[in-house]
Amino acid sequence: MTGPTPQEDLFSAPSEESAERVVAINGRCQVRTRDGHRIMVVGGLPMAQFAISDRMAETYWAITLVGQGWADQKEVAAAFGCSTRTVRRAQDRFGEGGLAALGRTSGYPEGQPRLGAARVQRVNDLKAQGISNREIAHRIGVTENAVRKLLRRLGWKPREAVQAELTGVEPAHPNLSALAAAPLASDSPDASDPAIPADSEPPAVVPGAHPNLSAFASDEPLPFSSDTDPADRRVDRLLAHLGLLDDAAPLFRDGERVPHAGVLLAMPALVRSGVFECARDLYGGIGPAFYGLRTSLVTLLLLALLRIKRPEALKEHAPCDLGRLLGLDRAPEVKTLRRKLARLAEAGCAVAFGRALAQRRVQMHGAAMGFLYVDGHVRAYHGKHPIPGTHVARLHAAMSATSDYWVGDKTGDPLFVVTAKANAGMVKMLPPILQEVRALVGERRVTIVFDRGGWSPSLFRQIIADGFDLLTYRKGRFKPLPVKRFHQRRAVLDGRTVRYALADQGVRLKGGLRLRQVTMLCDSGHQTPILTSRRDLKDIEVAYRMFERWRQENFFKYLREEYALDALADYQVEEADPDRDVPNPRWQAADRALRKARAEAGKLATQLGFAAQANSEGRRPTMRGFKIANAAQGRQLRDAQQRCRQIETFRAKLPRRVPAVEAADGQPVIELAAERKHLTNLIKMVAYQAESELLGLIAPHYARAREEGRTLVQSALASPGDIALTDTELRVILAPFSSPHRTLAVTALCDELNRHPVCFPGTRLRLRFAVRTPVLAE
Repeated sequence: MTGPTPQEDLFSAPSEESAERVVAINGRCQVRTRDGHRIMVVGGLPMAQFAISDRMAETYWAITLVGQGWADQKEVAAAFGCSTRTVRRAQDRFGEGGLAALGRTSGYPEGQPRLGAARVQRVNDLKAQGISNREIAHRIGVTENAVRKLLRRLGWKPREAVQAELTGVEPAHPNLSALAAAPLASDSPDASDPAIPADSEPPAVVPGAHPNLSAFASDEPLPFSSDTDPADRRVDRLLAHLGLLDDAAPLFRDGERVPHAGVLLAMPALVRSGVFECARDLYGGIGPAFYGLRTSLVTLLLLALLRIKRPEALKEHAPCDLGRLLGLDRAPEVKTLRRKLARLAEAGCAVAFGRALAQRRVQMHGAAMGFLYVDGHVRAYHGKHPIPGTHVARLHAAMSATSDYWVGDKTGDPLFVVTAKANAGMVKMLPPILQEVRALVGERRVTIVFDRGGWSPSLFRQIIADGFDLLTYRKGRFKPLPVKRFHQRRAVLDGRTVRYALADQGVRLKGGLRLRQVTMLCDSGHQTPILTSRRDLKDIEVAYRMFERWRQENFFKYLREEYALDALADYQVEEADPDRDVPNPRWQAADRALRKARAEAGKLATQLGFAAQANSEGRRPTMRGFKIANAAQGRQLRDAQQRCRQIETFRAKLPRRVPAVEAADGQPVIELAAERKHLTNLIKMVAYQAESELLGLIAPHYARAREEGRTLVQSALASPGDIALTDTELRVILAPFSSPHRTLAVTALCDELNRHPVCFPGTRLRLRFAVRTPVLAE
């Protein structure tokens, strides 16, 4: 402006040429605009004049109109081209901070360090760290809605455009990190350090490869990473969010006293089990994600070994500490891990996954497949869904439950698991289980060991016809043998000295089946008969192999307590086969009524019998007289017997089993969803197998391995330790244990693991283990 605007021009009535410069707020208020200025007019009187560019004055007079009652929020918002929410926020700011709160300085907010990147890049970076939209808005100084809109625009560019923007960025190797020098992290082992063997040689580096690539690399393809700082994975998280990353690469860093670092002792056994290769072959992946297939499996397995029994228990552990064990900045939390399980369950590959794991175990431990133990485990269900019921032996009650059948090898370790439909019994489940066993072990000779739940002479004939041998307890009554038939037997089997009093003979079962019976005499005089088709074994080995079935019972108890075997993986149900054969509820109700009627008739008969025994012959010498005297009781007994006959006739007309849809009486035929539970069972099975392998390695060096071996392994897995990274190795140095002999045993375990090194999944870093030498007090 070159000079002041004449007052008569500003306050003159609007002409036709200038009518568009007047905005009526309501019948009382209006805003006039001319030559870069605005005038607030109320009731024909000018109340204020300010420049158009003065946003603070404009906001102040907008809320003044509302505060003085000259206009309401909707009228002001319509006149000034904003929302009523904006007017309310302005009122709140003015009430809290006065006129100064309505002004905003130009440029970057004062007090915040200026960043080299633009606001868009800063929002990208903050979001990649997992920060909420509200927190980002607070840091940037904008509204949450603005951040949400900006992310929507950023994130959902075409993938080709995002890839084009990233082509100029050279990705960092998964284990390339700028780490401070630390003890035990040098490029070569220090002979003066007792924690690292002096004769250890670093592996040769492949020519042309990155220095961190080890010659001991596995066939697993390495994941992509654009991060260089293991504690800051924001770039990889952003790439995963944009759909450009399928799994985060493990990036490790040096650290002292890392909690639970000892759990990495199980990693060689997990790698050798083939769980990662089988999962990659079957599942391929679980979509673009920071926590991909491999990372999710490593997490689930390590959590099982650390006795974090449910995803919900992750709330009690620091994600950053668990992330150090995975090579990540943070471990997945509860909802994330449950989503990963759900994604794996959607693939429906749990049965095939279990079969592939069993095949790998047969290849590795074929000698242990000569005897296979089959036993059922019942998981009680306390929910609201009407699912099939069965007898829960440990609770001594019949209740809703699901049944799993586990097959274990000669050492007691599980081989695979099958979920029974509608709690089918052992007799019905053994034939399909044996088909699965034959597909796994081939044509080798296998003896199937099971308990009395599988007693059926017709099933025995089928087992023998299929090329298997059987070993089981005899069920039912049998004639005890004379004591002179028993002979003392002694032998050393599997490193154990066993003694039994045994009698050996042949028996013939119903249908003409001839089997061998070995009977054991207990010190109490009780006799336990064992049936088998193996005639080539010594009687003491027959008894020993049968009694080793208790290993499975101990396995179930151990997994219930340590791995929460009975915990529900989810609460979903699925449709069951409506045509399957189930017990007829009407027949069962009639059977219960019959038992009750028979009990009542028996009670009346007993009372009448006592009366007859107490009858005085001098008073009533004949039965006729007795019946006349007790006519009422006799009539009640006859009525009760008549009710029994009527119920028996009614029950005989009912089928004992009917289709499930008929038994449901109009209710849906459902069962608990088995896919996710089967998958978690496999995870726990692999974790238990890894623990058993560590126990086998530590047993020669620990005198009480049979009694306390698993306890020592648990302590080693949960112990803290130092993590040191070199160009070719990931070293884990554990803290000393509570006593010297335990420390020596774990040190020997580390030496055994170092003889056959493996790489951490997703890296080319060879795992090496040691135990820190304890410092003796002076």
